[in-house]
Amino acid sequence: MPKRGREGRAARAEAEPRPANALDDARLAYIDSLAVAGRSEATCSSYDRDLARYLDWLAPRGVTEPAQLNSRELEAHVAHLMGEGLAPSSVERAVSAIKGFQRFLVAEGVIEDLTPTRLAPMKHPTLLPDVLTIDQARRLLDQPWAETPTAQRDRTIIWTLYGLGLRVSELCGLDVLSFFDDGKLVLVRGKGDKERVVPVLSGLAERIGDYVEHWRGELVSSKRPTGALFLNVRGGRLTRQSVHSIVERSGRLIGITGLHPHTLRHSFATHLIEGGADLRSVQELLGHADITTTQRYTHLDLTHLAEEYYTSHPRASE
Repeated sequence: MPKRGREGRAARAEAEPRPANALDDARLAYIDSLAVAGRSEATCSSYDRDLARYLDWLAPRGVTEPAQLNSRELEAHVAHLMGEGLAPSSVERAVSAIKGFQRFLVAEGVIEDLTPTRLAPMKHPTLLPDVLTIDQARRLLDQPWAETPTAQRDRTIIWTLYGLGLRVSELCGLDVLSFFDDGKLVLVRGKGDKERVVPVLSGLAERIGDYVEHWRGELVSSKRPTGALFLNVRGGRLTRQSVHSIVERSGRLIGITGLHPHTLRHSFATHLIEGGADLRSVQELLGHADITTTQRYTHLDLTHLAEEYYTSHPRASE
């Protein structure tokens, strides 16, 4: 039987596309303000999706005007998201988007300041990043590569991800002119458009130089001139999705299934720390704003050391 009353109206409203309301106009103005403030396109898109979902949830509950917003609705929405099984990080991002939206409305004089919401912190599972062993990394880099422009591009991408510990977006954003001082240094644009200079190992510098000199030119299109370092077959800048596919395929060739670009970044950091690198130095190389993010690699290194200890100590079996 169809549901009756308020619950039935809410269910029907959520199942059908709803007309735009005053909150949607305010949402678009807020997202525009983020873009003007220099927030990345990815952040703006994520916040827009989170807010659209929130407004879709509010509408059948009769909340269509900014003046109707209150903290109780936010708390109820968070409970709804958690009940839907969203990851804690996704819920936290949604809360951040909604609170930012509310602060924007207050600053614009649209609504009065809302009572601060007391939300319990999200519980994150303690997960250590996947990493390659040094032997796996060596086999990945040194596997046979075809003498073709795309294969040599892919080879250089793998070397660069592992050799510099870059995020995928950072790799895709590299230009030929990002490298300077004879290729010994590279300017990397990270999260929030923050720039950092990373030293380039001599072997990696030679690999990149060989790719630029002998192979990249065969991918360049006269119709789409670009300074991008890594190009697709049409001569355009390589996308993050393409890099994911390249890394996964390269791993599969040596028996590693589901290899992810971030695994190479994790491996870069872990192998540095295992080799005795200072935590602050690794933080700078990775572009972490907070050293606590880098400290998880210390935890991973200790886990590795413990495994070695328990398997190698002469009294381990007693």
